[in-house]
Amino acid sequence: MKRSRIAVTLGDPAGIGPEIVAKTFNVKELYDQADIVLVGDKNVLEKALKVTGLDLKINIIEHVNEGKYEFGTIDLIDLKNMPEDYEFGEVSAACGKAAYEYIFKAGELAMNGEVESVATSPINKESLRAADIPFIGHTEMFEKISGVKDPLTMFEVEGLRVFFLSRHLSLKDAIDQVKYDKVYEYIERCTEAMKRLGVEGTLAVAGLNPHSGEHGLFGYEEVEEISPAIEDAKKKGFDVTGPVGADSVFAQGLQGKYGAVLSLYHDQGHIATKTYNFMKTISLTNSMPFLRTSVDHGTAFDVAGKNIASEVSMVEAVKLAAKYGPQFRR
Repeated sequence: MKRSRIAVTLGDPAGIGPEIVAKTFNVKELYDQADIVLVGDKNVLEKALKVTGLDLKINIIEHVNEGKYEFGTIDLIDLKNMPEDYEFGEVSAACGKAAYEYIFKAGELAMNGEVESVATSPINKESLRAADIPFIGHTEMFEKISGVKDPLTMFEVEGLRVFFLSRHLSLKDAIDQVKYDKVYEYIERCTEAMKRLGVEGTLAVAGLNPHSGEHGLFGYEEVEEISPAIEDAKKKGFDVTGPVGADSVFAQGLQGKYGAVLSLYHDQGHIATKTYNFMKTISLTNSMPFLRTSVDHGTAFDVAGKNIASEVSMVEAVKLAAKYGPQFRR
């Protein structure tokens, strides 16, 4: 079977991205799983290798099919977009622009079918703003790259997979989003995403209120919006259940009772996954022609350049890209 190919982005040069990426390329087992190409800048990568003390060779390539893809060598598409004299831990327009360009180049490779997935390292919103980049984060960039409106986010940590009905909203606004039409739409979208990933099992919809509202005792969202959407989806043949109390549904998902869980607002699912294992919680962006996986932590400017940042999350992001990437082969 043809090996999966993954593009890894270097992230904000001033953050921990470059050093955790360098450490990730030093994990031998990853080379048994996929061909991995780095999209970044040679100056930044060399600085990261100096920080980490790793003896890895850099192989500059222009096209994905030129890579060696062997342990001890980093195959780099060098965008040559960073000077040598930037500082770790500082908001910088130059760094924001560079990080943005790495993402768009990796997305271009994916849209062209040269790679099946993109694994991203962290970027800094303030640096993006300083560079006048018109996107607040990765998801919005990939929406533009792929042409897919509102790409679907899923978290995975070990056996637990979690989708999200909404992203960054106030809690009040997020509750206002929990309506019949949207719940039904997301049952449909999440089911399609599970099939694309090859994930089997029932989709469980989390309850919004304590004990899923106790039939209207603690709120009416379950009675009026959530349950009707679930019941109508079942009638259409969707393998879905709920609403299941949020105090138990994530634990049950982790134990394998459900294939995935639909969280009804941002923190509901984030707290569950990150409390279980913060470093191994990985974000996957579905419903695009390619897969995107990502660490779920930031640039950590306070420790950047000190060689103390852990690569565990970046390694997990690459592993999941290798695991699911073949499902996106074209």
